[in-house]
Amino acid sequence: MFEGAGATLPASDMARAKAFYRDKLGLEPVQETPDGGARYQIGEHAFMVYPSEFAGTNQATAMMLAVADAGAAVNELRGRGVTFQDLEYGDMRTVDGVMDMPDGAKAAWFADSEGNTIGVFQEPPN
Repeated sequence: MFEGAGATLPASDMARAKAFYRDKLGLEPVQETPDGGARYQIGEHAFMVYPSEFAGTNQATAMMLAVADAGAAVNELRGRGVTFQDLEYGDMRTVDGVMDMPDGAKAAWFADSEGNTIGVFQEPPN
């Protein structure tokens, strides 16, 4: 039935959003839409950034980015100017930007230029 899925992230300022995804995350649009939106591709997965007056109003994680090493990804993104959030969930909390999950997974969260919460996620070891 389903053949794929992807996130859609609102942006109140598309020029600022495109600059963030280019300069901070190293991503270029693979397609631009007539309304100024942009489609990005990471491996087999795609996501859209589209113009909306409601950007930044979601208080939950809007998208997760899969990484092989969460600590290394956090360090690389910090070097590009990304600021990671310090969070606590029950007994778990971020340490140097990274949260260790009970199953061994690791995650970290930041906000894009439009206030959307994006996470990086490292799968638990087998």
